[in-house]
Amino acid sequence: MSTLLEQVRNDLIQQVKNDTLVLPTLPEVALRVRDVAEDIHATIQDLSQIISQDAALSARIIKVTNSPLVRTSSPVTDLSTAISRLGINFTSNLAMGLAMEQMFQATHDVIDQRMRQCWSRSMEIAASAQVLAKHFTRLQPDQAMLAGLVHQIGILPILAYAEQNEGLISDSLSLNTVIDKLHPALGAYILKQWQFPAALVDVPRQYLNLQYQAEQATYVDLVQVATLQSYSDSDHPLGQVDVSQISSYQRLGLDSDNEVTQWQDLDEELHAAHAALGGH
Repeated sequence: MSTLLEQVRNDLIQQVKNDTLVLPTLPEVALRVRDVAEDIHATIQDLSQIISQDAALSARIIKVTNSPLVRTSSPVTDLSTAISRLGINFTSNLAMGLAMEQMFQATHDVIDQRMRQCWSRSMEIAASAQVLAKHFTRLQPDQAMLAGLVHQIGILPILAYAEQNEGLISDSLSLNTVIDKLHPALGAYILKQWQFPAALVDVPRQYLNLQYQAEQATYVDLVQVATLQSYSDSDHPLGQVDVSQISSYQRLGLDSDNEVTQWQDLDEELHAAHAALGGH
């Protein structure tokens, strides 16, 4: 391990131990949405009241409701109707996930570009995880989407650290290595601090673990399969993985013999899901 890498790793671990690591904080709207979702007496009106204070977020939720992802019979133009079509849980997870986009921004151009790439990738994985959950599991598609949106959240403190460290910004190879090595554990740490459910805390920690085992399909499986698929046919090391040996595929019931056909069948829906979340 290079000296720079060792130093960054030790610095970040020390900051975690001393409780001085500046963690990304959930946006105010996301916290308020979560409070409503956890309140069994909350109404669609309560949720609508909070989300409507953020015009951009309201517009995106209406956009998702009108997308092929939800397939409503007639166009929805107002937030309350959108929430009643999606349901409180789905809307809450969607609103929390989309509100996080504002965290993926930085003042330094190089870091800002990386943050945006990271968010764009998170949306792509979220769209795939959501569609996979719907077709191959009994897991909740909205939780799967949230799992995809937060699976790389551990990259944020590393990029925030790099922003203060010119040596790391100019050495993209070391920065990539630091991210690869540290973001899974940091991601789990952040989600734990945010009091996310254990099933989601596991996602950043385990999604790159190709030996990952579970009794039945989990959100880790969904994000792992979505990630491996996103690299298939590329030169990336994850594009070279023999997926017939990956138990996540087996738990989802994705047959390696028919895998190409299965993905082609979902192609249109995957694109629609990605577009609905704000991807292209």
